[in-house]
Amino acid sequence: MTKQDEQVPPTKALSTFRVNPSLPEQLEPLTGLAYNLRWAWDAPTRELFQRADPQAWLDSGHNPVAVLARLGHQRMQELASDADFLADLERRRAALQRYLTEERWAQQEDPPPPAVAYFSPEFGLTAGMQVYSGGLGVLAGDHLKAASDLGLDLVGVGLLYRHGYFRQYLDHDGWQHEQYPDLNPHDLPLTRLERGGAPVTVEVELAERTVGCAIWRGEVGRIPLLLLDTDLEENDPSDRPITDKLYGGDREHRLRQEIVLGVAGVRALRRARELGEVPFEPIVYHSNEGHAALLQVERVRELVVEEGLEFDEAVQAARAPVLFTTHTPVPAGIDVFERDLAARYLAPMADACGVDTDRMLALGRHHGDEFNMAVLALRLSSAANGVSRLHGHVARDLFDDLWPELPAAEVPITSVTNGVHGSTWIGPEMTSVYDRHLPADWRSDPDAFAVAAKIDDEVIWQARQRERERLVTSVRERVRHQRERRGEPAYGLGWTEEVLDPDALTIGFARRFAQYKRGTLLLRQPERLRELLLSPERPVQLVFAGKAHPRDDGGKDLIRQLVHFGADPAIRDRFVFLEDYDMDLAAALYHGVDVWLNTPRRPYEACGTSGEKAALNGVLNCSILDGWWDEMADAENGFSIGTRETHPPEEQDALDAEALFDTLEHGVVPTFYERRDGSIPRRWVGMIRHSIASLGPRVLASRMVREYVTELYAPVAARAEGLIAEGYRGARELARWKQRVQEAWPAVRVTDVRTDPGEADLGDRRELRVQVELGPLSPDDIAVELLHGSVDADGTISAPARQSLELVERHDGTADFAGSFAVRDVGEYGYAVRALPDHTGLASRAELGLARFAAPEAAGDEVGPEESGEPVWEAST
Repeated sequence: MTKQDEQVPPTKALSTFRVNPSLPEQLEPLTGLAYNLRWAWDAPTRELFQRADPQAWLDSGHNPVAVLARLGHQRMQELASDADFLADLERRRAALQRYLTEERWAQQEDPPPPAVAYFSPEFGLTAGMQVYSGGLGVLAGDHLKAASDLGLDLVGVGLLYRHGYFRQYLDHDGWQHEQYPDLNPHDLPLTRLERGGAPVTVEVELAERTVGCAIWRGEVGRIPLLLLDTDLEENDPSDRPITDKLYGGDREHRLRQEIVLGVAGVRALRRARELGEVPFEPIVYHSNEGHAALLQVERVRELVVEEGLEFDEAVQAARAPVLFTTHTPVPAGIDVFERDLAARYLAPMADACGVDTDRMLALGRHHGDEFNMAVLALRLSSAANGVSRLHGHVARDLFDDLWPELPAAEVPITSVTNGVHGSTWIGPEMTSVYDRHLPADWRSDPDAFAVAAKIDDEVIWQARQRERERLVTSVRERVRHQRERRGEPAYGLGWTEEVLDPDALTIGFARRFAQYKRGTLLLRQPERLRELLLSPERPVQLVFAGKAHPRDDGGKDLIRQLVHFGADPAIRDRFVFLEDYDMDLAAALYHGVDVWLNTPRRPYEACGTSGEKAALNGVLNCSILDGWWDEMADAENGFSIGTRETHPPEEQDALDAEALFDTLEHGVVPTFYERRDGSIPRRWVGMIRHSIASLGPRVLASRMVREYVTELYAPVAARAEGLIAEGYRGARELARWKQRVQEAWPAVRVTDVRTDPGEADLGDRRELRVQVELGPLSPDDIAVELLHGSVDADGTISAPARQSLELVERHDGTADFAGSFAVRDVGEYGYAVRALPDHTGLASRAELGLARFAAPEAAGDEVGPEESGEPVWEAST
């Protein structure tokens, strides 16, 4: 063997450059199709690339860009002379062009929706692009896809992780291990922004060093996506891995990532605008979770440095166009950084803004000296929302101490319930059903699903049967592969050909394995579980999947418990745990199971969109009344576990386990196997039909994005326009007004409340006159509100009506307000009175968190509400 023939070990490249495939002219449209991620939800385009090279399609993980890179010269020539292939290629090219140019919902709105910049730490667009970990990222991906379908001007901003999220594998004991794949962005449907052959970069100060960030651009249908990458040769070796792993590293690493996402993200957006890569100027900034909250700090810096605003003025102007969406129901889900760490990294921003570091840190200070990213996001946003109706209540309770003088019910956090992108998640069988039986625009018009109530039983059941059969085939292949990977001999794996019964009731459970999601709730009563699995007449089979966080040993142990239980040869063909949960495996389960099981400890599931995806596939939900299911369950579109009452965790787990088995044994199983007039379970299919008709209009991401537009984006944009007009005149004035009101507020008191004495009849009107001591404030600085309604036994008006009183007289240092109200209930009735700051520039009267309730003595002989730091609506009666 010569030296030239010797095998050379892997060698690090000195430099790299892009080599594009030299496609024949006839095949050139493949490039445009490959680099627009619409293929992720357009089945005919995916089929085209699979047909081009089936093996490359499989080996690449269904990645069209990688398929093109692997096409050999001979195969190219074959395709270039294949008339059928070229005809299909032209159809897909024309379909993409129509999709990108035709008028859609947003173009029909008057006025048109505002342009939006959507910042998120992760985007789940396709399994082959691992820049997502779970629900937050998949939700962000669905948001972009739905925005594209609706024709919105929206741009996504995130990070390009060179190692993505981890691949999961289990050892013989069922313990989770992680492998981090290397992602080569040149093999992904992304293009690095370059000028003159060099990458376009933006810089960000990270403590003592300046770090450069490259910008990669993807196309998600109509939506541009910008991803930042610090793996540049010119960066210090310790800075290149900042964007290495999603949610990897220690607290400092996480803070560095979030500075790149927020601060460098805003700068990258500006640079992309200058280069024409984003063809519109965003008006609204949407922060998807607190990880991106530092975008607001960068916008404050811009306004101070470039527009000459004072710091407080810049805060008011910067927060005006920002929407913050929180996804967490617990404090542990919020990023919190030690004061010294945050100060070290935010000091350059503070210096640029002309303030000391403590003043900058105060924007995110909550308890003690810690810097809280959710608190920062709330203080620098003009609107905030949770991701389901119940989660809105939870979020208001979680953050109510930021508005200490208001009851939690008035904390200014609303909710928009998450939705899912139908074209991404609906399987081929149900897609075919919808194409035949629903209006043509069902993918973007939620109302189209109402017609599903008329689809025949036979049509639905045949589709569901085929989906289950396809899942069984896939599960058998996966189980065999898992066993082979662990080193089990092939001669002992014949049993894997019998895993799952294609005719048996199949239940799926797949999600992140965290303690509160209670993935092992069924194991609390193992004998009852075995009876369900081994029933000869009405068998049940369970398929589990999901990852635990790499540092969550408790979550890993939950997985191990399931693996151990399913190791019994008597049940291993009916109780399966599948490794390496990702978007592709999730979709296979959504398509093929009969029941989607969800068992979180209420109310810790913020939304839980997996059940929404399952519902669109004709899968019935069996769930705790939490997240989205709490507001959409109607007793006929699925099965609810337990009640809305909450108890201490151990007691709650026992109660919910009992309720779960009762639901399975007396509801789910008998309904599925009830076949009175043949092979079709009519009552079960009736529930499927009702589930699709009732849930379809509510779970689609197109509904979600429309709600964001009408209820949040448009109002936020309108308010921001008023504050930034005329050289930020409104923001400057609002900053001065807030400072004046906050300083003067301790002097404000409701001193006298007068109304008609005696009893009243239902419907009677009562006149009310209120006097308020204003201190140095003007009557125009406040609003006086009346709250009235039925009084509970403890003196609280639990559901008060609210109305504003009119200013009727001004005095020196006081003002009188008056109004009337109609008595709307019989029994004990009461009212309360309060003063709040009021200004046209406020997003709401609750914005400052200040309220002054009338003290008992203000009502004369009547009983009035006590003034406290956290008032309830106790009533004068």
